[in-house]
Amino acid sequence: MAFLDPSLTRPATLWRGIGIALGGAALISLGAKVQIPFWPVPMTLHTLAVFFLAAALGPRLGTAAVVAYLTAGALGMPVFSGTPERGIGLAYMAGPTGGYLAGYLLGAGLTGWLAQGRGLIGRFLAMLAGLAVVYALGLAWLASFVPASSLLAAGFTPFILGDLIKLALASGLIAAFARLRAQLSSSAQ
Repeated sequence: MAFLDPSLTRPATLWRGIGIALGGAALISLGAKVQIPFWPVPMTLHTLAVFFLAAALGPRLGTAAVVAYLTAGALGMPVFSGTPERGIGLAYMAGPTGGYLAGYLLGAGLTGWLAQGRGLIGRFLAMLAGLAVVYALGLAWLASFVPASSLLAAGFTPFILGDLIKLALASGLIAAFARLRAQLSSSAQ
């Protein structure tokens, strides 16, 4: 067994990671389905879930959760916002929102990497960097579906305020969970 990757010889760790990734994918899916009335467009919570998981779990598990989410969607499961009404599977992923989905993958990895060991402000800035990646890829892809003159109005302006609020909320939630964990640890001793 020495020729195997050492991490694969620890089944409990492997299964724990798989469970966390699948649970994270379920949380992102749930967030994509929740619609909150907001101005100028309704807001979903999948951005909150993606960046919360990335900053809380780190680059490997946060990215694994997004990979599991995207894989489920590619296989035709109705996990994306607007599915199954607006299509499913690879056809949906190749549509106007495909760049944002790819951005979640890269943005989660970047956020998880930058957020490691950071406090509230550092995590928020890490999430902001990840969100910049999401918008860059999303707008670049969306440009093949809408005219350049309406690109920002279609893919940025209606969403940025809600996304910034979600990043602040995700940062606050992680800080609150860290405080709760510290209190539970100290009271258990």
